[in-house]
Amino acid sequence: MDNQRHCLVTGGSRGIGAATAYRFAKEGYRITFFYRSDDESAQYTLEKIRHISAYCQAMKVDIRDFDAVSHAVRRAEEEFGPIDVLVNNAGVSRIALFTKTTREQWRDMLDTNINGLYNLTQAVLPSMLHRHEGSIVNISSMWGVVGASCEVAYSTTKAAIIGFTKALAQEVGPSHIRVNCVAPGVIDTEMNAGLDDETREELSENTPLCRIGTAEEVADAVYYLASDNASFITGQILGVNGGFIT
Repeated sequence: MDNQRHCLVTGGSRGIGAATAYRFAKEGYRITFFYRSDDESAQYTLEKIRHISAYCQAMKVDIRDFDAVSHAVRRAEEEFGPIDVLVNNAGVSRIALFTKTTREQWRDMLDTNINGLYNLTQAVLPSMLHRHEGSIVNISSMWGVVGASCEVAYSTTKAAIIGFTKALAQEVGPSHIRVNCVAPGVIDTEMNAGLDDETREELSENTPLCRIGTAEEVADAVYYLASDNASFITGQILGVNGGFIT
């Protein structure tokens, strides 16, 4: 195996995850991305990346399953070598009053957004610790910073990701591993595709830059935090929200 770096992105079939996988591929990384169910989008992203790099693989993995994640990470490393960058991007959201959120919906949100984060980091971190190098970038949300009405479960998990980032950065810093977080604002992805035109216009007006962000802009921030240009940055939360919150 050569010295080409290896980046693992979860939720990589579309949206921010797909843009992030493509961004790292452009920089010469070998790419593994996990996805949960959307075979068509995963194939599209795989083919798009393979136009610029032969070193890309897609794996269908339920990140809620600890054993499945551990097995998939081992397979990824056997193919492309140790993982140098982990991007914990996969997540689910749901808009609903808290009183209308069922226990099953609450558990699914926690299982995906938090337990998935745990499962991936547990699988990848031992190798980073052994090598005394690596970078982890977690994807939170501005709602994890300030909270959002009708998104209590989502805001809870995204706030937990921020706490996870800050604590783990303290723990693994002496091993030269950096852990940071990107907290996107309103981004033009499928997660927000259900917003009507009036709501999108209102959100744009409430953003000082007067527009909604793109997945590529979030991917640029993720790449920066993982890159050597951010070599003295760890435990930080980078807002990519057009000034919506400060």
